[in-house]
Amino acid sequence: MRSPLFVPTSPTISTAMAGANNFTVLRLLLAVAVVVSHAFSVTTGVVTDEPLATSTGFTLGEHAVNGFFVISGFLVTMSFDQRGWRDYVIARALRIAPGLIVATLVVALLLGAAMTSLPLTAYVESPDLRRFIGMTLSSFKSNIALPGVFADNPFKFPMGTVWTLKYEVLCYGGVLAFGLLGLLRSRAVSLALVAGLALSLTSLDLLRPDAAKSLETSLRLPLIFAFGAALYVWRNRARLSGPLALALLVATALAGGTFLYKTLLFLSTSYAIMWLALAPVLTRRTYEPKADLSYGTYLYGWPVQQSLHALFPTASALALLVPSLLITFAVAAASWYGVEKPALALKARTLGRRTLKTIEPAAP
Repeated sequence: MRSPLFVPTSPTISTAMAGANNFTVLRLLLAVAVVVSHAFSVTTGVVTDEPLATSTGFTLGEHAVNGFFVISGFLVTMSFDQRGWRDYVIARALRIAPGLIVATLVVALLLGAAMTSLPLTAYVESPDLRRFIGMTLSSFKSNIALPGVFADNPFKFPMGTVWTLKYEVLCYGGVLAFGLLGLLRSRAVSLALVAGLALSLTSLDLLRPDAAKSLETSLRLPLIFAFGAALYVWRNRARLSGPLALALLVATALAGGTFLYKTLLFLSTSYAIMWLALAPVLTRRTYEPKADLSYGTYLYGWPVQQSLHALFPTASALALLVPSLLITFAVAAASWYGVEKPALALKARTLGRRTLKTIEPAAP
């Protein structure tokens, strides 16, 4: 049986994996896209003010998060397949936790202390400070405010992007469960999982078009992650085809306004992301950055933007965009060299071997 993504003249994913890839560059571009997207909502408080929200139904940031999840689904599934469950759990914990813990403490204890309107003693002693740290680290709550911080901003919370980590960790757990059950390498199971989630999302759009955004998200992100995982499982048959990616995007545009649109949008853009990451025509002269700033950019972009808006409340979104990116990159570099890279080195020592960058996804 041939893969549904079979295009005879295109290389298989397995073949493309033997060469270079664009994962690191793409992850950084996706993180930058999140910062660009938030430039609008941070200053106005209205998410739909972002240009793509009107034309596609989703913001640039939401599209970028989708890209993170398909890449993560592919690479995390490969990580378990190549390592086994013990190494997998250690690798995932050391990739996400150190950066998140340090970011939360930096925002709470340094940025918050500098930006709060309260006396420093009152700020440090506030139970809301402890609540922010506890809820951010234990349940990835992104709507928790710090006492006296960003009180005049449209959004009060300083860590607005960590909510996606909840879905990321749940998907990691799914990979672990399927792996322990011996189902992770099953092409039939991976296809059934993608089909089931796609059918659920399509049915939701058909039967409950006014459903809460959170319900849609709870299907959207697992679907995209599962699609990335399925592409890895089908890597010996699934092919990377530019014409197929274009055809899927055209089909998505034609389905606009119908109950099929969202599901097609998620699957077509996810396939396009994987084509950009692995297609040999694009990776022959690829550039591999020495530092992976994507995770730090994703974590720190929002608090940096919130701070700049609090300091310059009358400045426009575009006026604050460049300085916010420059500051975010600087902080992300400090996070990479001071926290994330040492954690990866610890992971390599813990696992008893060096690991490849291509199987070390940065969390969205």
